[in-house]
Amino acid sequence: MNTHAPILPILIPFAAALLQMVSERLAFQRAVGLLASGLLVVLTAWLTLLADDGLLRVYALGDWPAPFGIVLVVDRLAAGMTLLTAVLAFAALLYASSGFDARGRHFHPLFQLQLVGLTGAFLTGDLFNLFVFFEVMLLASYTLLAHGGGLARTRAGISYVVLNLIGSALFLIALGLLYGTLGTLNLADLAHRLTLPGHDQALARLAFALLIAVFLLKAGLLPLSFWLPHTYSAAGAPVAALFAIMTKVGIVAVLRVQAVALTPAIPDLLDTWLTTLALATVVFAALGVLAADRLRTLAAWLVLLSAGALLLAPAQASAQVDAAALFYLVQSTLAAAACFLLAGVIAERRGDAADRFRAGPLPATWLKVAFLILAATVAGLPPFAGFLGKLMLLTRLREVAAGPAIWLALLTSGFIVMIALARNGCLLIWKQETPVEPRAAAATPIAWQRATATLLLVAAGPLLAIGVRPLADYAARAASQLHAPGAYVAGVLGPTPAAIGRTEAR
Repeated sequence: MNTHAPILPILIPFAAALLQMVSERLAFQRAVGLLASGLLVVLTAWLTLLADDGLLRVYALGDWPAPFGIVLVVDRLAAGMTLLTAVLAFAALLYASSGFDARGRHFHPLFQLQLVGLTGAFLTGDLFNLFVFFEVMLLASYTLLAHGGGLARTRAGISYVVLNLIGSALFLIALGLLYGTLGTLNLADLAHRLTLPGHDQALARLAFALLIAVFLLKAGLLPLSFWLPHTYSAAGAPVAALFAIMTKVGIVAVLRVQAVALTPAIPDLLDTWLTTLALATVVFAALGVLAADRLRTLAAWLVLLSAGALLLAPAQASAQVDAAALFYLVQSTLAAAACFLLAGVIAERRGDAADRFRAGPLPATWLKVAFLILAATVAGLPPFAGFLGKLMLLTRLREVAAGPAIWLALLTSGFIVMIALARNGCLLIWKQETPVEPRAAAATPIAWQRATATLLLVAAGPLLAIGVRPLADYAARAASQLHAPGAYVAGVLGPTPAAIGRTEAR
């Protein structure tokens, strides 16, 4: 089974989607989806344990060796990201199974196809297949965004589709330029050929610049991020929770391409401009958090803020910075997803007041406690994981050239988030409107699926703080492996002499 382990995170949701399309009975689709998602959590956890031995697991589809065939590559980073995706997907699907999935057709097959795109994007070792998985992910997300209907979702969906179609066109142009210049789209082979003479360096540089621009569009870097807050806040709670990891697909793609291909051959491509735009994104998102008028909108701005903070890492080309960024990525993704689910539950309990930051019916006690824990995690207060993640990131970025500006931006944004959550939290969970709205007073109890899914993600803040040492050590090992491009190239293409012979033969 170990031989075929790299492809299983893609096959499980794909098989589940096909099985769900056999019958439109909602109970059947729910059962298949939850079973597949639970199995995906177990499988990706096992794959992460396997990957921690440091060996690169390369799966050649059709037994065609790289660079001629399609390959999936499992290292610590890829395995860890698939595990994070699986945990997030299980919580989101559990929440949706309490009735949200009944608001439209084909929710469950589309949800599983979204997982196919996400896991495939993390595992592929070929840039063209990264494009394919991006499209699978995006096509499913278009419909999931509109699930449940409504004018706000339709408007958000139109802008989301248009921007991503532009991104897809640029992606294809970049791939065409790369293939025309270097004769391959396999990432390891690209990295190898970039070190050899004889190619058009200016054209290769342009192609990689376009490729990075597409990834940054997916990640939400300013000025390519204006679509993100509106789109994420318009989506339903479980859909937005799953979307929290979609920006991380772009970020991980930048990290991998930068470490494997750019640092050895084009080290100055990202230079200082990425740091400048990442800091601008952090500031822009912090102001958005301050101006948010409801919890789900605030959560959307938090996704953008975390993206800006994470994109400070690729510009540094440092394993130590990337290790801190990977820990911050995990905790910030889970915290943002928890915010979306908590916003959905609170909106259900408060009736017409929904999750808006104004006086209204008071939510249940457990919701107040969950909000306090989540707010402390998001604001970066000790002893929760948000504080530890930001501390690691600040410590590693202290010695870089833009260190003072980075410290100022991250600390100020954290202070702004803390102020916004403290001010708005008082209105949301403590200030009661008089008289109490009849609709809220007669509210039905929260479904156990929604409560369980929300608490599962909220608990991530304290749990990650308790298990910080093993997780931080794993992140350090993952970053160290990522910044060994020679080992990646040799693992995918084989020993260097053979790899040179194969590539020159083409």
